[in-house]
Amino acid sequence: MKQPVLLILASLLGLLAFDTRAADINGQWRADFDTQIGTQKYVFTFRTEDGRVTGKATAEMNDQKRAAEFKEARLEGDTLTFVEMLNIQDKVVRIQYTGRVGADEIAFTRQVGDFATEQFKATREARPVATSAATAAELPAEPRANFGRPVVLGPDDKHIYPDPPAEFDVLRPDIAHGRLELMTYDSKTVGNPRKALVYLPPGYAADVKYPVLYLLHGIGGDEEEWHQHGSPEVILDNLIADKKAVPMIVVFPNGRAQPNDRAEGNIYAAAPALANFEQDLLKDLIPSVQAKYSVSTNREKRALAGLSMGGGQSLNFGLAHLDTFAWIGGFSSAPNTKPPEALVPDPGKATALLKLLWISCGDHDGLINFSQRTHAYLKGKNVPHIWQLDYGMHEFKVWKRDLYQFAQLIFR
Repeated sequence: MKQPVLLILASLLGLLAFDTRAADINGQWRADFDTQIGTQKYVFTFRTEDGRVTGKATAEMNDQKRAAEFKEARLEGDTLTFVEMLNIQDKVVRIQYTGRVGADEIAFTRQVGDFATEQFKATREARPVATSAATAAELPAEPRANFGRPVVLGPDDKHIYPDPPAEFDVLRPDIAHGRLELMTYDSKTVGNPRKALVYLPPGYAADVKYPVLYLLHGIGGDEEEWHQHGSPEVILDNLIADKKAVPMIVVFPNGRAQPNDRAEGNIYAAAPALANFEQDLLKDLIPSVQAKYSVSTNREKRALAGLSMGGGQSLNFGLAHLDTFAWIGGFSSAPNTKPPEALVPDPGKATALLKLLWISCGDHDGLINFSQRTHAYLKGKNVPHIWQLDYGMHEFKVWKRDLYQFAQLIFR
């Protein structure tokens, strides 16, 4: 198939693409420029690989910083284009960037909605350090929890699902919205009241029995982490409005089951509390959710998933309690994930009881080995599962896409 046809197909699938004649934009670029609302300071990071462009930035103005992720990125020859969606006073503004790439400089035109057009230049700061195939071959076989570890992909490591639509995580004012509320429950496991954030779908009604997804955070987070960084309520509202997901309740617990469950000090010292959450989840949280909300108590209406450390918890706890959970997802599961032989000691039982087992990770995530080894074991034991390789590192950009795909598959 000729290259122009490939580019057309990539566009139709909503992929981020570049052509083989494209300029080198890999690395970091810095820009300071004046706007109508003050001086903006951006550090852009771009990556091109396997026919795709990904980009993000940290932006600073008046000593306030924010993270930006870019959509619809394309690199054709020396022309780079991408879109940033920015929330300004509760309104989502589309910012279109068009850049002409030089050796160490990109000349940008920045169109901010219908309000302003700005021009500035970004200068190259650093290029990524390449890892040779020889170096990768010398790495030890045992996985290491080293985020700097080069990623070695195998023939099974594939992108199964296309990217979500560009605005899958953008608030849509013209649809019905669910709501978030904080619940407090008594934990006999911990010995004091604990908190969880709860998403109730649009039109929540007490006479409907809803399925429940328990969605877990990473080691540095708490019950607010998904809400603060992942926009789960927006993603779910959009999916439910488009009839791509079943209306469901989502519970965001704190997976650190100890009296002081804040992510303070040495967060890795809380490892015993992370394991202790298994009992808190099963004996305290789930019964409290069932007492407070209109939820189904059928195991086939209950799912468990999480990111990083929470991904490891989801696999560890979910696969150990298939009488409680039928749908399980590990997003970029961390080193707390048990060896696959301990996760699934009885492949036949797992095959019979699981409705869905989802394993996913970013293709630039140094912790990918834990997901790869789980997939390899499951494949060898003929346990049905999904192994999804995503584009990105150990970051919410990946986990938001995981939630988008996972939420469409569960409770069907």
